[in-house]
Amino acid sequence: MSEAATPAPRTRSGRTPHGRRRVRSSLALAAMELFGEQGFEATTVDQIAEAAGVGRRTFFRYFRSKEDVVFPGHDERLAEVVELLAAAEPAADPLAVLGRTAGVVLEMYLAEPEVSLKRFELTREVSALRDKEIASIDRYQRVFARYLRGRYADEPGGDLRAAVVASAVVAAHNHVLRQWLKSGGALDAKTLLREALQQVTVAMSGQWGRDDSAVVAGENVVVGVVRTAAPAGVVLKHLEEALRDIR
Repeated sequence: MSEAATPAPRTRSGRTPHGRRRVRSSLALAAMELFGEQGFEATTVDQIAEAAGVGRRTFFRYFRSKEDVVFPGHDERLAEVVELLAAAEPAADPLAVLGRTAGVVLEMYLAEPEVSLKRFELTREVSALRDKEIASIDRYQRVFARYLRGRYADEPGGDLRAAVVASAVVAAHNHVLRQWLKSGGALDAKTLLREALQQVTVAMSGQWGRDDSAVVAGENVVVGVVRTAAPAGVVLKHLEEALRDIR
């Protein structure tokens, strides 16, 4: 007589990366449903845990507070961004690297559209959550700028360029994300981001650090400085002299 096969032990939800994401997403959705129904201030952690079908201790394994539950996975996203930038090829175009990284961040929002859309509604209504969202944006911007400072370290004005380019990339990403959220998730956010980053690239690359005598698009640029009260004949004379100098 053969012995009955012993069933394989079941893996508890939350023990695998996929399981942890599922529990975290369930808590976030439950929280945002309750926030919408009874208000952010009136909702307790115990109510959120009960609605998600988990205990209070499980909630605090995933989130420090009910404010944090609105931004599930944010710390993981930021850590992934840091890893992506650290692993980038040293010779790769820094703007292209940031563009790809911004695309990864956007994909994280698109992967959980229900959570992202509900969070968008809440952050427009609750000032504490809006402040937290602004702080999270600042963290991404600082990570981008730190990467760029390393890439522009040997260039004149490298620190300033890093700050400006990081701000521009984050602004492009956030603009596209807001457009997608306002559309209820209907827009093609990936294409919009690609187009927005192309505009940033055109605006930022190739022109930084050039002086007034720089050649732009194959033509000489002449900058004349005269007093606004100068007679027209004086202005014309200055321009003629400047043009003679570059012929």
